[in-house]
Amino acid sequence: MAEYVSADEIREMFAQAMSVMYQQEVPLYGTLLDLVADVNIGVLEKHAMLLEKLTNDGEIGRLNVERHGAIRVGTPEELAGLRKVFAIMGMYPVGYYDLSVAGIPVHSTAFRPVEDAALARNPFRVFTSLLRPELIEDTQLRAKALQILAKRSLFTPGCLELVEIHAEQGGLTTTQAQRFVREALETFRWRQQACVDAQTYQTLHNAHRLVADIVSFPGCHINHLTPRTLDIDRVQALMPEYGITPKNVIEGPPRRKNPILLRQTSFRALEEKVIFTAGEQGAHTARFGEIEQRGVALTPAGRRLYDDLLADAGVAGDNFSHQQHLQNAFARFPDDEATLRSAGLAWYRYKLLPAGDANRQLIKPEDDPQELIDRGWLAASPVTYEDFLPVSAAGIFQSNLGAETQVREQGHASQQAFESALGCAVKDAFVLYQEAENRSRRACGLAAVNRLTDTP
Repeated sequence: MAEYVSADEIREMFAQAMSVMYQQEVPLYGTLLDLVADVNIGVLEKHAMLLEKLTNDGEIGRLNVERHGAIRVGTPEELAGLRKVFAIMGMYPVGYYDLSVAGIPVHSTAFRPVEDAALARNPFRVFTSLLRPELIEDTQLRAKALQILAKRSLFTPGCLELVEIHAEQGGLTTTQAQRFVREALETFRWRQQACVDAQTYQTLHNAHRLVADIVSFPGCHINHLTPRTLDIDRVQALMPEYGITPKNVIEGPPRRKNPILLRQTSFRALEEKVIFTAGEQGAHTARFGEIEQRGVALTPAGRRLYDDLLADAGVAGDNFSHQQHLQNAFARFPDDEATLRSAGLAWYRYKLLPAGDANRQLIKPEDDPQELIDRGWLAASPVTYEDFLPVSAAGIFQSNLGAETQVREQGHASQQAFESALGCAVKDAFVLYQEAENRSRRACGLAAVNRLTDTP
């Protein structure tokens, strides 16, 4: 019987290949990686306890491989095809994001690993958006866009062949996996040659820049990749020194002693040359580099408090003022781990220490984990937030599309339609985080918790 390569290994191969390709296509992204690496090294050199904590939590090994990317597709068939491709890499749709409420005519999910071991090995994820053609107001343009999309194929014949082979065999050999990565990578490659003429491109662009980006090209080119930093404020401040122009504000929560959820920033999208079908030359602006800093995943109660405080803070025009507003608003959000746990605001994994293991028989299911932590029997580590924030995602999109796109038509969420296009239901991120905490609780002899009834 043939020996098959694990999905984790294929995902790791793909993420590395994607990074190499994107650095070649967008050299400024390579500069961004250098900046982030410099900042991370500086943080770890100054904070030995942080290095020890990241090592103990299993985070240090994946710091430099943590990436996410983003793509946009035009039809249900394209989305369903991507689901099959990503499944071979152990990546599954988690969460539903309706960006139409921010004037962006797409809805989205994140393809990512879902098991603890897979996330520890390589947490690469791809934020994937599907065009909502019903939000294109001009009915003739809408029909034309759908006609253009119907003629293209996102996947090479070789990629489609290997998807079928994987389904038949139940896996891919080393040679097949290497070929699969090469073939799948072509779907995400940038191509200067558009599949529309200049006039059609401009009409699509006038409807919405994202519509032009999705419809006008032969593939769903990766529009950004994202390294992970330990100090996003430092990265934001240093970008100009590295020849990088940052977006105006860092999206997400403020700087905290105990980071929560996700903070993101980016450099502004680059103008790239395009050749249209009649040979005319033009330019397209869509691709950029992003940086993320991840914290602990919040429970539904924590997420509701976060959303309320974010709404109270509002948005300022410059990063300094914006962060001040956030700091003031988020003074109400606890910033110590004991309170985050006791108030049920965030998810944690628990692990028996040697003293706890020696007294395992004395641990009762109903015991308070904090008392066992204080006794030196138990350790707790944050469950890293592996997903995205709708407001943050919309902010990154808008900052690279132009202010004029920020609020136009506000569509209605349609998760059912999205899942129909996808070919399956998206997984509930809250359920995944709760399962992760409860697995660790049961392993320590503690009762599971249910915090899902308090939805945000």
